[in-house]
Amino acid sequence: MSRTIVSADFRAPRGFGNRHVQTLLPRLLPKPWLARDTEILNLPDGDFVELAWVRPAPLRDDAPLFMLFHGLEGSFDSPYARSLLAMASKRGWRAMMMHFRGCGQAPNRLPRAYHSGDTADAYWLIGQVAQRYPHAIKVATGVSLGANMLVKLVAEQGGDGLDLAGAIAISAPLDLAASADALNNGFSRYYQRHLLKSLKRKVAAKMAQAPLPISLSPHQLKELDSFWAYDNEVTAPLHGFSSASDYYQRASAGRLIGEIELPTLILHAADDPFMPGELFDRLPTPSDAVRVEISRQGGHVGFMHFQQGRLRSWLVQRVARQLEDWANLSPANDWLRAAPISRSDN
Repeated sequence: MSRTIVSADFRAPRGFGNRHVQTLLPRLLPKPWLARDTEILNLPDGDFVELAWVRPAPLRDDAPLFMLFHGLEGSFDSPYARSLLAMASKRGWRAMMMHFRGCGQAPNRLPRAYHSGDTADAYWLIGQVAQRYPHAIKVATGVSLGANMLVKLVAEQGGDGLDLAGAIAISAPLDLAASADALNNGFSRYYQRHLLKSLKRKVAAKMAQAPLPISLSPHQLKELDSFWAYDNEVTAPLHGFSSASDYYQRASAGRLIGEIELPTLILHAADDPFMPGELFDRLPTPSDAVRVEISRQGGHVGFMHFQQGRLRSWLVQRVARQLEDWANLSPANDWLRAAPISRSDN
């Protein structure tokens, strides 16, 4: 095992170790209430993304800033989004989440949508935020699809191409073809079916308004029953790829983890039902700027454990510790060597 790949200190409680239980459990617990301000950020191509800024915001312009990128068909209402944003805000960070195109409160303007390797919108956002808050320490966190996108972005931009102190990637599907295969097997088909239903509903609504540059009828869209089929017939032609295979190869961030220069923390569960168990065995050795923490259990964006008699999110606690480390300007080598520390709040 690479010295940059270590065991996470997460342990699932007895009776809660099943990967699907871990994946679904956060969705069954109450979400923290959060007030937000909504901002429409216009993009260079005429489209827009919707930003959710947590209220109340810090008064100081140099307060640290936490940016979150959600997963496939996620939003401000996703359980992990509420929990992570609430945690950052509670600690005095300016907390914000970017909705990918069409995932906010209104459909986006263009026929295209978003995909796992689409780094341009996040790059534009980070640049705009850097101009507004030039003296603030900034950390970006991505979840699932947003995590793959973020890893790809930091690899593309090098060590000084982004105004970020660090990046955190949670449950990142770093090999998209392998992830599509995993989601087409066993109980994981439940997640595939749920996500495809949401994606196809949005595309059908756009098709009803105007023709899209895809060779597909509404009935054929409805019949697409796997990510391989959907990405081949919809994602690829809408976003300039020749096929699903071409999309998966070019958008997967795993092939780039050896090139990352920005301090990056990757949190992963070996039993993640969205990915093969040996995911990191098929990827290059991570660079020295990357720390990969792998737990034996945890599911997909799960990582729930008992603390003081209550179910709590180890994931939120681990991200909180990393934010503290970077806010205190810990040297990169120190944070890479540091052992994870559990904290009581989430």
